[in-house]
Amino acid sequence: MIVRIAVSALALVLLPVASPTLARAEDSMEKAKAVKQEGGKYLDADGNPTYKIENGTVDWYTFSGYRRYHSDCHVCHGQDATGSSYAPALANSLKTMDYATFLSIVAEGRKNVGGGKENVMPAFGDNKNVYCYLDDLYVYLRARADGAAPRGRPPKHENKAQAAKDAEASCMGG
Repeated sequence: MIVRIAVSALALVLLPVASPTLARAEDSMEKAKAVKQEGGKYLDADGNPTYKIENGTVDWYTFSGYRRYHSDCHVCHGQDATGSSYAPALANSLKTMDYATFLSIVAEGRKNVGGGKENVMPAFGDNKNVYCYLDDLYVYLRARADGAAPRGRPPKHENKAQAAKDAEASCMGG
């Protein structure tokens, strides 16, 4: 519960950066271009986590996001974020969803009712296997949405940075 509140607070701090509609103009490889690196994590010009893929090698966080997505999210959102009859294709959703909105939805969940149908995204703010890897999930989904990451397991990835090891140990309690 405390973690969910912390993640939600982080999202609220970031929300003023988002547009009033909580969506951004369509993302692209150009907007997602990495301009800065901090501890193996890449950031775009706006300071949002992003991917770096060169010569078929993905950064560690994109690879980690792939692994986390396929352990916790693909059951509802489909293989490689392509959607299912149960939940939307996140490879499409992330084209216009900003970072703060992503954090908020994953932490707090979401309920949509319309057309005689109710869709519920459960809150994952208490699930360490998800919230410890929110940035990883975001960059993987962003890479899928921008078409930078193809379907399937990335064949090559950068080594895990010490900063990633430290963050994981701190978050997971190890």
